[in-house]
Amino acid sequence: MQPQNRKPAVLFLSLPILAWALFDFANTIFSANIVTLFFPQYITEIIGTNTRLEQISSTVIAYANAASALLLILFSPLFGVLMDRTGKRKKYIIIFTLLTVGASILMGLFGGMNTGTIFGIPNGLFLTILLFVFAKFTYSSGNVFYDGMLSSLGSKKEVPLISGFGVALGYLGTLFGIFSVLIIIGDSSIHNAFWLSGILFLLFALPLFFINRDPVQKQKPKQTFLKGYKDIYRTFKEARKHPSIFFFMIAYFFINDALATAIAMMQPYATTVVGFEASAFLVVFMVATLFSIVGALVFGFVNQKYGSKPTFSVIGLLLATAIMIAALPLPMWTFWIAASFFGVAMGSVWVVSRTIIIELSPEGKEGQFFGLFAFSAKMSAIAGPFIYGTITLLLSDFGTIASRIAITSLLIMVIIGLYFHSRVKIPHNRGVYITEMKVC
Repeated sequence: MQPQNRKPAVLFLSLPILAWALFDFANTIFSANIVTLFFPQYITEIIGTNTRLEQISSTVIAYANAASALLLILFSPLFGVLMDRTGKRKKYIIIFTLLTVGASILMGLFGGMNTGTIFGIPNGLFLTILLFVFAKFTYSSGNVFYDGMLSSLGSKKEVPLISGFGVALGYLGTLFGIFSVLIIIGDSSIHNAFWLSGILFLLFALPLFFINRDPVQKQKPKQTFLKGYKDIYRTFKEARKHPSIFFFMIAYFFINDALATAIAMMQPYATTVVGFEASAFLVVFMVATLFSIVGALVFGFVNQKYGSKPTFSVIGLLLATAIMIAALPLPMWTFWIAASFFGVAMGSVWVVSRTIIIELSPEGKEGQFFGLFAFSAKMSAIAGPFIYGTITLLLSDFGTIASRIAITSLLIMVIIGLYFHSRVKIPHNRGVYITEMKVC
């Protein structure tokens, strides 16, 4: 039985909670260093030797992200069944973390190899791409079980605080990971960032491995693999009975699609289209991260004062503005403005969307609809990168114009999302949840 309503200092220094939050710190090192920064930089450096091949490198990055998302879509229903039936979280967190770490280290080893070809592709490059797809899949899989551990760490009133603490440490993990690569790897080949990021992930994940325990739970009857899919389909049918939930699900799909794709493609776009050096882009990314922290904090209060629907609309407009600035052939300094706006949107969208889901969900079915929206987010992680990569592939002969058209497709997604969001109606009697969720 968890203590009720502990003071924040006591709550955050509790060993199970601190260990859980440190895992957010750890896995964000992987997502920032490998997914967002150094894998795209590696692919761009290896493949993008001329203007046309720079666009092909963007296609490779986008398709690799889409492939890992597809694997997660296929297997995530099984993960939900495993959690429900066994009650085990930590076991699978450890398994998927070790797999991610192992794949990251191998990326670092194979990234510099060039001893032959596989299907006409340098063997080191081929294996590194495959390992990235696998590593991102196992990283995302571990997060499914990691998120499932949250509810056992405190009372209902404490959970938002714990969640917010994890998010805050996660952003710090982003900065720590970047500085670690700059200090330890320095001017060495970029593939060395992969093994270092894997080791750092493991190091800060260890407290959760040794400290946290799963709550005792009776073993439930075995359930089929298809049960996860059936549950999602039933929830989808239920959502259609509630127009506002259904409209927001569509809105969230398109806006999250644009956001996730922008995160994945930020590095190659900034370096090959805008003209930033790789080192300069690291500074841009850190600025965006700092603005994410600001966005998460500020928009929690904005949400509380003005309501979740108008707040989400403002976030969508900020994201649209960021994409529009980036898409136009403007002076380089304007990209700093775009990165700042994007950072605010990135940090705040999760805060406000969770509030809206709670406000719109029928009483007692919040968990069910959170599952549906999580599945929607996974689906969007396939669609956006695939569209982006296909555009850069088909228009590669046109050079940087291909990437500008590809990023403009994200603007269209945001506009579609805002249209469906405008049709959402928030029931006034659910406003009590805003206060509880504002710190997430």
